[in-house]
Amino acid sequence: MNFALILFILLVISAALWLADRFYFRKRRASDAREPVWVEYGASFFPVILIVFLLRSFLVEPFKIPSGSMLPTLLVGDFIAVNKFAYGIRLPVINKKIIEIGAPQRGDVVVFRYPPDPSLDYIKRVVGVPGDRVAWQNKRLAINGVPLELRRDGDYFDAERLFYTPRYEEKLGAEPHMLLIEEDAPAYVPHVMQYPLREKCNYNAAGVICEVPAGHYFVMGDNRDNSQDSRVWGFVPDENLVGRAFYIWFNFRDLKRIGGFR
Repeated sequence: MNFALILFILLVISAALWLADRFYFRKRRASDAREPVWVEYGASFFPVILIVFLLRSFLVEPFKIPSGSMLPTLLVGDFIAVNKFAYGIRLPVINKKIIEIGAPQRGDVVVFRYPPDPSLDYIKRVVGVPGDRVAWQNKRLAINGVPLELRRDGDYFDAERLFYTPRYEEKLGAEPHMLLIEEDAPAYVPHVMQYPLREKCNYNAAGVICEVPAGHYFVMGDNRDNSQDSRVWGFVPDENLVGRAFYIWFNFRDLKRIGGFR
């Protein structure tokens, strides 16, 4: 469902009703006459819809975590806030960038339109930026030939799967983050799709090595063995970016998570 498009259509309809009432019908109503239903429930919602549209299009958009691919950083059911202007100002609905502000950095958690089906929004962590050589070999990540430092940090209990998974701290970008790696899971990447620029990647029994092309990003889930990401369906084009996730604003199951993340 393209919520931005639906909101835009509601905005246009309510704006048309408001303008029609403001500059035509209101002048022809008696001063003591009651407002018609279409004004009360149509035109009167225009300011509210306008504010919501502007906030959601240019400042912050809410997003709900639908799967466990970002465990342990984000849990299923987390409601997060997404910074819409972190990577540039884009026109709503058509998503065309009109003002360049910044670009994703390694370690950023981003929401983007899923390349095989742009009607879906996905969330992953940026691992490789344009020009990077990303190597995922034997369950270890290296960027431009430099292996990332991993520190074991106990085990993580997945309450959904009733399963303990080794937890690690990884330094990617400015801040370290936690991730999960199942040592018993196969190292190779299963179910690889035929995606654009697939020739930039070399798959082998140990995993995959990719050269990130210009205007694209390589993303992975923190739950490394339970994430469908760039290893499977390819690179994220810049035009697919929605924004940078930074804040948990609600979770029905665990109110203590409110205010977490970064």
